Order: sequence, then C-alpha cells, then structure tokens
Amino acid sequence: MNRDVPDNQNQVGAFGRGAHWARWVILGTICVLMIGFYAWSARPGWLGMRTWRAEDAYYNLLVRGFRAGQLDLKTEVPAGLAHLADPYDPIAHLDYLLVDGHPLLDLSYYHGKLYLYFGVTPALVLFWPYAALTGHYLGHKDAVVVFCAIGFLASVGLLCLVWRRYFPEIGLVVMAAGALALGLAVFTPIILPRAEVYEVAISCSYGLTMLALLALWEACHRPQQRGRWLAAASLAYGLAVGARPNVLFGAVILLLPVALAWCEGSPRCAGPGFTFHVSRFTFHRIWVPLLAAIVPITCIGLGLMLYNTLRFDNPWEFGMRYALSSMRMTTQHFWSLHYLEFNSWVYFLGPARWGARFPFVHDIKLPPWPAGYCDPEHPFGVLTSIPVVWLTVAAPLAWRGRSAEARCILRGFLAAVALVFATRVLTLGPFFAACVRYEIDFCPALVLLAVLGILGLEGALAGRPAWRRAARWAWGLLLVVSLAFNLLASAIYHAGYHSKLGSLLLDRGQVNEAIAHFQKALALQPDDAGLHNHFGTVLAKQGQSDEAIRQYQEALRLEPDHADAHNNLGATFAEKGQTDEAIRQYREALRLKPDHADAHNGLGVALHEKGQMDEAIRQLQETLRLKPDHADAHYNLGVAFYQQGRTAEAIRQFQGVIRLKPDHAEAHNNLGTALGLGGQTAEAIRQFQEALRLKPDYGDARRNLDAVLATKQKAE
Repeated sequence: MNRDVPDNQNQVGAFGRGAHWARWVILGTICVLMIGFYAWSARPGWLGMRTWRAEDAYYNLLVRGFRAGQLDLKTEVPAGLAHLADPYDPIAHLDYLLVDGHPLLDLSYYHGKLYLYFGVTPALVLFWPYAALTGHYLGHKDAVVVFCAIGFLASVGLLCLVWRRYFPEIGLVVMAAGALALGLAVFTPIILPRAEVYEVAISCSYGLTMLALLALWEACHRPQQRGRWLAAASLAYGLAVGARPNVLFGAVILLLPVALAWCEGSPRCAGPGFTFHVSRFTFHRIWVPLLAAIVPITCIGLGLMLYNTLRFDNPWEFGMRYALSSMRMTTQHFWSLHYLEFNSWVYFLGPARWGARFPFVHDIKLPPWPAGYCDPEHPFGVLTSIPVVWLTVAAPLAWRGRSAEARCILRGFLAAVALVFATRVLTLGPFFAACVRYEIDFCPALVLLAVLGILGLEGALAGRPAWRRAARWAWGLLLVVSLAFNLLASAIYHAGYHSKLGSLLLDRGQVNEAIAHFQKALALQPDDAGLHNHFGTVLAKQGQSDEAIRQYQEALRLEPDHADAHNNLGATFAEKGQTDEAIRQYREALRLKPDHADAHNGLGVALHEKGQMDEAIRQLQETLRLKPDHADAHYNLGVAFYQQGRTAEAIRQFQGVIRLKPDHAEAHNNLGTALGLGGQTAEAIRQFQEALRLKPDYGDARRNLDAVLATKQKAE
C-alpha cells in the first residue's frame, strides 16, 4: 500500500471534489483570530515591568553577551553582590533582585558572572535572528506570542492532516471545534497575561514539540522522504530540549518511524498488497531513519553539555542551583518522590473553586504541601478543569476498522503523543514546585489526544446518527466548559498584571495611576481576598486608613481565616489609636498562624502601649526567635528594655537594628541615648551625629547631641 495516498481512496476523492475553499478560509480565519487573541491578551510579567528597555530583558542580555563573544549576560554585576560573603543567601541578596531597570531575580550567579539558567534555544531561534535582521530587540511578551502561535498552528496543521487523510467525512464544525480546543484549552490563555522569561522557555518548547510531532507525522506517511522529515523532527525536538531540558525523555518518540520502517515488511502489519520482503531490511530502510532520528538531537545534546561545561564546569548543570532566588537554591532538593503525591493532586485532581461573581473561577484550595516545597502558583487540576481531556479514552477509535497499515501508523502515532504527555508528567511529578505554566509542558499533547478522540468517536458513530448526535452534545459540553474555564481563569493573571503594575507604580511615586490599576485588578477579581488585602496595604501606606480597613474587612468577609488580613487590620487599628481592637486582630492572626512574626511584633507593640511590658517583651522575643533579622522587632524590644532600665540589653537590640538597617536614624539616636546613660559619651556623640547625617531635621537627635556635648563641656 502506498502511504502517500489516503487510507480510503473513495472518501478522499469525495473530500477533494466536495471541498470548498470556504472550509480553509474559515479554518484560516479561526487561526488568525486565535493569534490576534494571543497578541491582545499578552502582558509583561513582573520582571518585564521593571525592565525599562527591551534590550535589557534577560534573553536579550544573553544575545548581547553572545554577540560580544561571551556566554554570560551582557550586564554589570552589582559591586555589593560580588562582595557578599554568601551571594546565595536569600536575605543577603534581596536588595539586588528587583531593582528597576536591571532586575536580577532568577539569574544564575557563578564565579562573579551572571548567566541564564532558562533554555538557550529561544535566544538562538528567535531573539538573536530578530536582533540581527531588524536592529531592534524583541520583548519577552512578543516572543511568547510568537511561540504560542507556532505551537497552535503546528497542532492545527497536524489536525488537518489527520482529517484529510483518515476522516474526510467529518464536517467543518467538528474541525473548528478541534481547532478551538487546541488554541484555547491548553492553558495558553492563562499564561499569556504574564508573559515572562519563564513563559518564553516553556512556550518555545511547546511550539517546537508541536513542530516535531508534525514532522513525525510526515515521516510516518512519506516513506520516500522519511529521512529528511525524521531529521526535521529530531532537530525540532532537540531544540525543544534546549528550551526545556525536562522534556528530554520524550525524545523516545523519534524512534516511531524507525519502528515503522522495521515493521513494514513484518507479517504482523501486512495486509492485502502488503507483502513481506526480507530485502527491505536494507541500510536505506532502517539505518538512514535511525541516523536521522539520532544525529540531530545528539548533536544538540552534546552542544548543551559543552555550553554547560563552559559556564558551570559541569555538563549536567544548567545553572538553576546557582540562581539568585527568594529561596536558597544551592541546598534545595529539586526532585523527590515525596512531592509526587502532592503534584499529582494539584495537576490532575485539584478542582477550581467557582463563585457567583465574575470571573467565577478561583484558585484551587491547596492541601498542606510537603517540607521543602516551593509555594504553588495557580495550578489547576486538568481532569477537573479541562474535562474535554476525558475524550482521550476515545482516541483508540481512530484506528477502528482501518487497514493493517493504517492501524499500525495510527496506533504508533497516538502512542507517540501519549509518550510526550507521560514522560513530561513523570518528570514534573517529583519536582519541588507546581505552577500553571508548567502544565503547558504536557497539556497540549493531552488535548491533542482528546481532539483525535473526538474524530475517532465521530468516525465510529458515522452510521448511527442518533448516537452521534448524543455524543456531540456530550463532547460539545465538555469542550465549552474547558474553553470557558481557560478564558475565565485568565482573569486571575490579568488581575495579577494590574496588581503588580500598581505596586510598581506606587514604588515610583505614581500613586493615582497605581490605585487605578488596583481598582482594575479588583474589577477582574472582586472575590479575591488576597487582592483586597494587598490593596488595603497600599491605601494604608497612603494614609487612607478608613478605606484600608474596609478593604481588609472585605478580605476577611471573603476569607475569614486570612491571617495576613487580620494582621494588617490590627496594624491599621493601631495607627488609628484603637489599641484594644488592634490586639484582638493580632491575636486572631496568631490563632490562625502561630508563627506569624509580624503579628507577634505588632501585638508586642500594642501590649507595650497598654503598659503590659512583660507580655510585650515576650511577644517581641518570639518575633526574633521566628525571624532573627526582623529589624522592627529589634528596635521595639530595645525601646522596651530601655524603658525598663535594662540598658545593656537595649544597646544590643539597637545595635542589631543598625546591623540590619544601617540607615535607621531612630536606632542610631536611641543607641546614642542608651550609650550616654552608660557613660560612653564619645560613642553616644558619634551615634547622634550619624542620626543627624541620615536625617538632618531630626529634632530629638539634635537636642540629645546638644545635651551630651553640653554635659561633656561641663565635665571638662
């Protein structure tokens, strides 16, 4: 049988004669609209907001480094970072991570240089060529749109090939539904509103994986051109590994056309006109496909190993262990079977919470996560949130009633797609973090299987119109729910974009613009307790205490056990002088979260105000036990000790404040006062002078300095 022609000649002839350009125009229009939606919904992430120029985006810094003949990023390493005793200490390097213009969060720092641990492929296939051809630099947001568009178009192209060859009797409406599923039910609408460096690597891998599957399909159906198509698949998948190394094990799918070549002469696959010939097992039939499958991806793998060795002196190290992160990565256990159960639940079974107000969808309620685990970031259970994937169970219907050759090819190809899904799930399962963006690694393959299951179901029920109508209602409902979930859940990230932009504008002093973005965020997520709590802190900083209290109370109405909201509400009541109510809120925060260091500190200050000194000191000491670097607790404890006449202990606490915050003028002033009482006049003078240097209009420090100088002059 010639695989260059469809499985059913009569059907294909009918398809060809009856097909109208309108079909392809409609599918093309869907694709154009989908890419337009991607471009419209894409927003920069937190790092992108802080990067003023496109050329300073992480991947462009890498490209600029390559063009300058270096493997590290083309950016200056802050002198303070280079002088840290332990640059990987999350507290020590905190001040360097989110500076405006040149943020350093999640860059790898090794031997005094900054590197990118995210896959190098996006720089090689998009950012560098774009810069070379246009003279400009591409932003991360635009790159994510490009890669998502490539992944979508490749998957729709693959779907059209399956349709044209094996299911020509299926109508355009079903194909349009499949295209919508491939474009909107694979979490892309959710990641686009936060198109950050992380999403660049993930979307690149997604696009290249779909291209690899497309080339793999052609290799299976074009035996005369199998070598070149398989080489293309190997190249595409190798580059996908270069973007996301965790997808490596899925490369086993490249052996599918080799297995088919071996199987071509086997009696097991033989059918009418498909005769076994030993002479077919020639170099050209077996070894050429095998070499085409192995050589490109092997060359890429060796290149990655050399790249890693030159950067980190280890072929297997991509730099994640040396990342400047909010947690210490050098001692982190990235993979452990202890994480498997938790990840399996959040990725597959964790149901989204639904509400009565737009956007109706809310994050899943997470169980306690394992020790050493990173905070999960908006994961959703695929089986509960995207029910169209249930139709993967119908995928075997695709080869029902086919010839032996068609069965062999379809079984093999669907097995390859299933292997892409399975290998990625098995890699992410024991990983120490769960994020919705990670689900892009495996969800497109699962949805593709589901769409092929729809085609198989349609084909199997072709002669039973009543059953097929019922099946269409069933899978149509599953698809609608899946699409609605993706579109509604994207509001979470759109709200996050406005919230983060509001925070950034607030830091830059653009208060009115910041508040406007917070209000937009709340319009998108009115039932988000965390967002109300965050907006409350913004208003409190602006002195709008009454409005801040209303925001905190709304957060607590939505989520009564929100410990941070109780703590922030207590702090606002304390600022308004409502000490009793502040104490009640702090105690409630500690009931919900006994290790809440800020609540212990706030309670200590409030009890101090009430004159309950012993209990206040115990609360402040508990704060420092939980968080030894809590500068405010050191200061408040120093004040309490000073008022109790425990001068030596007060001095130690004020010195602790200055060690943590050298520019804390009040701590310098109080330390000077305590030192003066202890007879250390010269050191007291120096502390008062430092307080005045930091805060020239500091009246208390000026009076204290004048008093101690007068006392010293009299003594002389």
